[in-house]
Parts: sequence; structure tokens; C-alpha cells
Amino acid sequence: MPVNDKEYNGYLLDQIELIERLEMAAEDNDIEAVKKQLAIEKRFVERKLYQKPPLQE
Repeated sequence: MPVNDKEYNGYLLDQIELIERLEMAAEDNDIEAVKKQLAIEKRFVERKLYQKPPLQE
């Protein structure tokens, strides 16, 4: 849960960047490029979720 506006804005910026990267992958209507980018983004999110030490205990 975001603690303050600055932290919440950080989450929103991460989401905007994710959308922009997916839009770039989709520009040529290449579904394989989009799937590849989605897999990369999923790894990035999982890395944040399962980091050591955890963000919250």
C-alpha cells in the first residue's frame, strides 16, 4: 500500500513505462514481439515481488 503521494506516483510511472514499452512492441502488429515483451515485463515484476529482503515484512 502506498505510503504517500510520491510513492503512489512512482507506481503510476512504472505502469506508464510498462504500457509504453508494450505499445512499442505492438507498433508493427507483431504478436510474437508483444508476447516476448510481455514475458520480459513479467520477469521484471516478479523480480520486484520476490526480492530479498522483501519490501515489507
